[in-house]
Amino acid sequence: MKETYNHLKDEDLAKRIISGEAPELFAVLHHRYHHKINDKVFGFIKDRVKSEEFTNDILSRIYEKLPGFKGNATFSSWVYSITYNYCIDYLRFQKKLHYPEWNKNNDIPEIPDEAEEDLSGVTYENLLKILEMIHPEEKALILMKYQDDLSLKQITSTLRISEDAVKMRLKRARTRIIFFYKKHFQD
Repeated sequence: MKETYNHLKDEDLAKRIISGEAPELFAVLHHRYHHKINDKVFGFIKDRVKSEEFTNDILSRIYEKLPGFKGNATFSSWVYSITYNYCIDYLRFQKKLHYPEWNKNNDIPEIPDEAEEDLSGVTYENLLKILEMIHPEEKALILMKYQDDLSLKQITSTLRISEDAVKMRLKRARTRIIFFYKKHFQD
């Protein structure tokens, strides 16, 4: 049955599932997102076994929360919001990382204008190493903004913080990335 629905957009599948018309269609969404969610989870926790377990938990949450999907954002953005929140909540709990306190204890020199910084020599491998050095919430912000191309409003909703807080934390995250790049990889 699911092959006959593979041509439908995620949002259309979600509507059909929510309406009760075809709840079995969640198998199509599950198939589309399992690998993507697993990759995002692994990017945060670096444990294949836990990544698989967390991916299944996240997919269960998505199914449970599906009636709350209003279509204000793309379905993939909504899925990634749930994924990011799950990972951040886990890392906060495991490492007892409260961002404001962590930021205070990991102060960095202010870089006045990050736009003027030359990062042309940064490699993908170095960027991955730097992303592991910053707070999980900053990493999530950077990935949401620059990898997943989420709007500030979507990021605000995902992280449950104000738009001003998102802007400030994005600036700090970019500054921290530049600082770590210069400290660890630039001559």
